[in-house]
Amino acid sequence: MRAAIYNAYGPPEVLKIQDVEQPLIKDEDRVLIRVHNASVNVFDTLYRRGYLPTRLDNGFTKPKNHILGIDVSGTVEAIGKNVHRFKIGDHVFGSCFGSHAEYVSPRENSLSLMPKNITFEEAASIPCAGQTALQALRNVAQIKQGQRVLIYGASGGVGHFAVQLAKCFGAEVTAVCSTSNLQWVKELGADYVLDYTKEDFVDNGKKYDVILDAVGKRTFFSCLGSLTETGVYITEHAIYPKYHPIQLMIGSLIGRKKAKVHLTKPNDRDMDFLRSLVEEEKIKPVLEKCFSLDQIVEAHRHVESGHTKGKVVLEVKTG
Repeated sequence: MRAAIYNAYGPPEVLKIQDVEQPLIKDEDRVLIRVHNASVNVFDTLYRRGYLPTRLDNGFTKPKNHILGIDVSGTVEAIGKNVHRFKIGDHVFGSCFGSHAEYVSPRENSLSLMPKNITFEEAASIPCAGQTALQALRNVAQIKQGQRVLIYGASGGVGHFAVQLAKCFGAEVTAVCSTSNLQWVKELGADYVLDYTKEDFVDNGKKYDVILDAVGKRTFFSCLGSLTETGVYITEHAIYPKYHPIQLMIGSLIGRKKAKVHLTKPNDRDMDFLRSLVEEEKIKPVLEKCFSLDQIVEAHRHVESGHTKGKVVLEVKTG
């Protein structure tokens, strides 16, 4: 099978398309999927570059895992004997490592049936970003109806799902993004939109129950004055770890305000929940661009620029 391979850490050019051995279903709870589409996430660019925290599990001098990708949509081609939720021919989407290839074999409990009202491209954009936003708001912040929620980086992959999910939970949502993204983020349901190039939300005097930093550009300390007395600041552990130990330590000492670090935990229950929201048209993925697998270098460059609008996906299946 064809796959995007990297054998050394470095710039996007270390990625090459090569023929590799197709995965086998070695475990009884695994599913063999022919990949139609896969997302390109910031996660992938950090692993490719050899960002120090990622080397802890992927090798210090060179990568142990040579195929990137953590989101997938595709068709089930084979199942292990203990797989009961899926059958051959099902269209599925979910989380798995190594999805920048023609075939993957994730475990059953990381997948869901694909929503009936969206394309493979759209489905592939949901798993990582959608679950990150969902778990941050529902599990970590324990969001409640009527709360004021601010999403910083509202036009990005995690951010644009967070805007929609916060509205589903009945919150009043303020979305922070750049000038060119204000209108479509407003159309996602945000009650207020702020242009960070023209104003800083910390200067507007408003207090928020939840501040979700979806792009790692703010710190807990910079947001303190904008949190309510029991407010929660959240950022994502897997991508933005620079200030985390300090934020967690000091954040636990500053009154009742909290600094939380979120590590996404993929699971089938959350995938099923997101599928139901998509089918009920309560949330929708926004795709900026779809690259072919052969354009993997260009896709990484684009995501690494830090200005993605919604999600970027790969077209893997041909013919």
